[in-house]
Amino acid sequence: MKLVAVGVSHRTAPVELRECVDFAREGVDAALAAIARRGAAREVVVLSTCNRAEIYAAAENDAAADTFGRFISEYHKLPHETVAPHLFVRRGAEAATHLFRVAAGLDSLVVGEPQILGQVKEAFATASALKHTGAITNRLFTSAFTVGKRVRSETGLGEGAVSVSFAAISLARKILGDLKGLDVLILGAGEMAKLTGVHLQAQHVKQLTIASRTLATAEALARRLNGRAVPWSSLGDALSAADIVVTATGATEPVLTRARVEEAMRPRRNRALFVIDIAVPRDVDAAVGDLDQVFLYNIDDLQSIVQENLARRAAELQRAEQIVREEVERFIAWVQSREIIPTVIALRQRFEAIRQAELQRLESKLSGLPPEARARVDEITHLIVEKLLLTPTEQLKAVNDEAMVVAYADALNRLFSLADDKSKSDGTQQQQKVSS
Repeated sequence: MKLVAVGVSHRTAPVELRECVDFAREGVDAALAAIARRGAAREVVVLSTCNRAEIYAAAENDAAADTFGRFISEYHKLPHETVAPHLFVRRGAEAATHLFRVAAGLDSLVVGEPQILGQVKEAFATASALKHTGAITNRLFTSAFTVGKRVRSETGLGEGAVSVSFAAISLARKILGDLKGLDVLILGAGEMAKLTGVHLQAQHVKQLTIASRTLATAEALARRLNGRAVPWSSLGDALSAADIVVTATGATEPVLTRARVEEAMRPRRNRALFVIDIAVPRDVDAAVGDLDQVFLYNIDDLQSIVQENLARRAAELQRAEQIVREEVERFIAWVQSREIIPTVIALRQRFEAIRQAELQRLESKLSGLPPEARARVDEITHLIVEKLLLTPTEQLKAVNDEAMVVAYADALNRLFSLADDKSKSDGTQQQQKVSS
């Protein structure tokens, strides 16, 4: 079985394409079922987030990678020539390394962000519940969870906000405490607004409301975040109801003027409003911060937080990458043992079968020997076989290169026709099962 990872991410594809290959839109379970119908792999897990659409599989041959790449295009009804330039393919140790880095937050748009580990766990749980996983993917994802936990417990990579959107939420928590039970309004539906929404979703806010000049865009983001969308014409009411407002519209002029916010504050009866403007240029008139019970922070207020935490995390990256390497080595050693052990067993069985056959052939010449001498012949021939197999067995177990392990195992299977022995053995076992 060959481990393969195929997909697109924020590192390989623009947001416009990532939006088009979102497996979560139709449901990951539907994608898993569609892949299973193609019969490309026995074990498959689909990971779909706002920044990646990836397929991890244990397949019989290397051709599965191309099958999965074409599946991503065809499933989403896109020309393959549009998707192909943005696909990445990882095999074996590289596939494991990629997943482990994803689970650790090292491959995220925001390095160290905590949400991704939960998303990886959810992807595996879905595939496992639907019986699409097996020995290799079970071990792979269990190891990935270990990496994620180790990076979070043994390094400081997850401490502090290193994106403006995450810094905004961190600041809100610092001032307001627990965000549960609060109403949050996001103005805008672009990438920054989406990332902020993901962070807010993790805080389990009471209500997440999206407002954008294009209602359809707001509705699309609201569906993704399990929130609600409101038309731009209802912005005044949404402002009055919100506890926190995050603005990220990309407009060239302020969308929240002092007059508009002042009007929204009248029915609030001195209930505070926390406004975070993360847009460039600014979405909120600076004069809004002069209003009573309105607390305004803009991107400049957040940048110092981000820079300080970035410097702190940089020192932790090296340790996090070392953890990934350690766990990849453990996983690959386990995979190699699965490749080597059956071959070693089959090779020993072949040599033992030859020894027994030769003793049987010489039975007429050995029959005259006393029992002690016959036992000695049996012992000597057994020791000869053991000595002949000792060096190749040790050499096989000492190979660290995954491709070399596969090559050696394949060569031994071909040279000694071990596959034929396995087939006969499987056939005999099957006959025994049927007759019993």
